[in-house]
Amino acid sequence: MTSMHEFVEEWLPGYDGTQFYTRTYAATFPKAVVLFMHGFAEHVGRYEHAHVQYPARHITLFAFDVRGYGRTALDTEHKSRDMAYSKTSWDAQLRDIEFFGHHLAQTYPGTPLYLMGHSAGGAAVLTYFTRSSAPPSPEGTRLFKAVIASSPCITLTHPKPRIVRWAGSKLALLRPWQLIPADVGIENITRNQASRDAYAKDPLIKKTGSLRALDDMLTGGEKLLTDDYAKWPKDLPLLIVHGTADQVTSCDASKQFFEKVPALDKKISLYEGGYHELVQEPDGIPDRLVNECISWIETHLPAKSPSAPGTPAEAKL
Repeated sequence: MTSMHEFVEEWLPGYDGTQFYTRTYAATFPKAVVLFMHGFAEHVGRYEHAHVQYPARHITLFAFDVRGYGRTALDTEHKSRDMAYSKTSWDAQLRDIEFFGHHLAQTYPGTPLYLMGHSAGGAAVLTYFTRSSAPPSPEGTRLFKAVIASSPCITLTHPKPRIVRWAGSKLALLRPWQLIPADVGIENITRNQASRDAYAKDPLIKKTGSLRALDDMLTGGEKLLTDDYAKWPKDLPLLIVHGTADQVTSCDASKQFFEKVPALDKKISLYEGGYHELVQEPDGIPDRLVNECISWIETHLPAKSPSAPGTPAEAKL
């Protein structure tokens, strides 16, 4: 375990022993804990400017480089021997959410836990509660008090032709870890030129993806809109945030999902003119986004809390 800046980084074994790079932005006495899942082909380091704001509002945020991406896949010193870039699947990622959810529940006993994801991570956190087959387990879904999905990848703004998707799906069965081009375009990420430049130079960001990872992501997102939305637990609060000018993931799909999902407590917040990565946008949008997410969590804290919540337990998974 090492401390860097305003977070603690650790390498932690997942449910199958895979080593994950993790960051904890720890509040001294947290009133809530957030489990965060980033998007396709990126890593948690890109969110540092946003995540450091959570402890100041008495919220601990735990983030990890998703299976197949970031340092979890590319750190030559610490990554698991059989891990490779984009070697991942939807089912494994859902198991990872459940595993780290239990890890946080044991580390911060009695502190309410919230689940948040961006883009592909946003679709994954929605899928986590709407799959009828394992994973996850019913016990795992009850870990979380509420959910935030940022620019979720339900469908792409400019989807590929059906024949291309069909061919990719078939090839994924034969060569699941075959990498193919998957460039979303730097110009579509954000209007912030400094963020674009950083994205272009980032050695942990690749412009490819495996056939299995891409097929799982796109198919899983589509199922959210066609069928799985109906399985959403009615008593689980949901916040969706999306930029109206997103050229990567469809803002219209988010609006359709929001209308369909049977949550009794739900909100969609649209950022007019916002691009895909609201957390990287100019004009004060990142701070506005962070404030909205934290404020929403604060309004969804349990009415009664233990007398001394949030103290990390000695034993960890």
